[in-house]
Amino acid sequence: MSEVKRGYVRPLDLKGGRVDLTHGSGGRAMVQLISELFAKHLGNEYLGQGNDGAVLPAPMLGGKAARIVMSTDSHVVSPLFFPGGDIGCLSVHGTVNDVAVMGATPLYLAAGFILEEGFALSDLARIVESMAQAARTAGVPVVTGDTKVVERGKGDGVFITTTAVGVLPDGLELGGSRARPGDAVLVSGSIGDHGVAIMSQRENLRFDAPILSDTAALNGLIAAMLATGADIRCLRDPTRGGLAATLNEIAGQSGVGMMLREKAIPVKPVVAAACELLGLDALNVANEGKLIAICAAADAPRLLAAMRKHPLGADAAVIGEVMADAHHFVQLTTAFGGRRIVDWLASDQLPRIC
Repeated sequence: MSEVKRGYVRPLDLKGGRVDLTHGSGGRAMVQLISELFAKHLGNEYLGQGNDGAVLPAPMLGGKAARIVMSTDSHVVSPLFFPGGDIGCLSVHGTVNDVAVMGATPLYLAAGFILEEGFALSDLARIVESMAQAARTAGVPVVTGDTKVVERGKGDGVFITTTAVGVLPDGLELGGSRARPGDAVLVSGSIGDHGVAIMSQRENLRFDAPILSDTAALNGLIAAMLATGADIRCLRDPTRGGLAATLNEIAGQSGVGMMLREKAIPVKPVVAAACELLGLDALNVANEGKLIAICAAADAPRLLAAMRKHPLGADAAVIGEVMADAHHFVQLTTAFGGRRIVDWLASDQLPRIC
């Protein structure tokens, strides 16, 4: 079955069409919008790398070549405050992580705020304080910023855009195009926590155990992973579109397939129960404090051991393998012994989760 038959999407209607929520979902519609509009007009060799951050050249410094990594992200999460976090800490974590998964050390952040007239100063103070604490914990300061205010009814409280800059050591190359058949696929912990925390807050749902967002800065965990010397091919944080969208993206970039084991994928029982109640698939639910690692199979045991020694990787697991597949399918061996395709969604299960 071809990619076209599985997920055909009509060309964008650039004359009469309008933006809708699926264009920000992390699924096929968003990929189409990026490729047919943004990449078409803004494309260059750096944007074309297709990773969470861009590896950029820098002038010679002290007679030695240096590289920088830069990434930017806008945050429109609703509600602004949710179990385990808020838009302030999320705006730091998300952008720091996009630089860190490139193998770079995040150094500085820039932040832009769009505020709506009438937004409570007390809530703004709470957000800024949370943002500051997150930056201190990550060790990445906010060094510049901008604030705009729009008329009442022209925004939704507050939107935040953050940009991070980091440095990448010479010789270290991580990216979505580097996965090879035989590689191991690892995840740093339980999936679906963030998306379900957001949805439970929106729907005013109560569970026996609290569901908290996993939002966190991953640069410390990644530094510990890189220190092992393991042959890591790729790191990604599975945010919008979840594990499914992220692995499908990597499979397409690398021209490979993947086989996952359902029993090996960590999902908290309360999150699994909530997903069943809400009709969600945890594989498609967003995370904000987890990462996917693809590494040479021989190095998987020591990489896993290092991840489990870090607080943010205590529940890390090897969840599958990369395999040769001309169709670039991501498949799953179910708990019952069957197989199914893990496809990314055409639309969004949970809009505005980050």
